[in-house]
Amino acid sequence: MKIKEGFILREMCGENIVSAEGLEHINFNKLISLNESAAYLWKELCGKEFSTEEMAELLIARYGIDKELALKDSAALYEAWVKAGIAE
Repeated sequence: MKIKEGFILREMCGENIVSAEGLEHINFNKLISLNESAAYLWKELCGKEFSTEEMAELLIARYGIDKELALKDSAALYEAWVKAGIAE
């Protein structure tokens, strides 16, 4: 799994927003808002291959949540990123 190239995380008006950058994403007309946890994962994983298990480990290390919840949340976030077209 990987975050697609050409998407960047910016802070706008106190919100974490993912937007497209560059001509290859000219038809991507969305702004995607990420909460604090999702933005943290984005920053840690951008430019790297990763799994939902690695996402979960980052959540566990940062927030001290249990593994089952971290895996569930990681899978849901990854699915949302794929559906939005920002990860593959």
